[in-house]
Amino acid sequence: MMNYEERPIVFCCGSDCLYGILTLPEQAASRGILILVGGPQYRAGSHRQFTLLARHLAANGIPVFRFDFRGMGDSEGDARTFENVKDDVRSGIDRLFAEIPSLNELVILGLCDAASAALFYAYQDPRVTGLVLLNPWVRTEEGSARAYLKHYYISRIFDRELWGKIWSGNFNYAASARSLFGTIGTVVAERGEIAPPAAKNNCKSGCEAAPLPERMFQGLERFQGRVLLILCGNDLTAQEFSELVKGSQKWKKLLASPHFSRFSLPEANHTFSRREWRDQIARWTKEWLYSW
Repeated sequence: MMNYEERPIVFCCGSDCLYGILTLPEQAASRGILILVGGPQYRAGSHRQFTLLARHLAANGIPVFRFDFRGMGDSEGDARTFENVKDDVRSGIDRLFAEIPSLNELVILGLCDAASAALFYAYQDPRVTGLVLLNPWVRTEEGSARAYLKHYYISRIFDRELWGKIWSGNFNYAASARSLFGTIGTVVAERGEIAPPAAKNNCKSGCEAAPLPERMFQGLERFQGRVLLILCGNDLTAQEFSELVKGSQKWKKLLASPHFSRFSLPEANHTFSRREWRDQIARWTKEWLYSW
């Protein structure tokens, strides 16, 4: 382990000031990591997951930069969705390379919809040579309903608390039936819709008419670098991604490519909230970064 410093960074994206933290080891590797934060989160992440991850990686020689998108955390500007942060990402990368002149390349790490944002951006920037995708967000109504049916309702059958409510007479049959049939109805309705041919077959980069999974596939297919995919087993977002892959030959073929590495944590939740889960992801990430 080596010493590191945490350096506050202020940089501009358009007319707005963005704020971040650079965790810089005393002897920095030529490959760094940019952590993108998903959802309504700021740079520390849920239960400080990204702060702790950055410190672990920096102690092993890897410089890490994490910042708040415009409209989030301390950063100025209007909030925007993960599909509209390209300028923020590019500005952050520009500043990181300015801060570390010895840096040659960069890996982007993202959780949930930040992983999706990374896919939209990475293939357009030759400085980005790797991606770490944690529980990528591929949410559609049908996909969400399918994952919920398969992984929530089945698990509920074996839930001791559920059977306790049933035997005690405290189970709300009407509400549960409405929830179940509503979920089934979503799957049926979505399957019955026919997407425009252009959205299904002719989507190019930035095709806003295409469903989110298709646009993510396009971004990942165009990216020529290395990819580390980590999925948590106790997470509907990860399960929805897994179901998408299982049902698609093109996704299976893409993820079978030699430049993909895949790991899973069967018991972990979406934000890998326990120490052992967080530490395992940190170890996998560090080992993967030094493997190529």
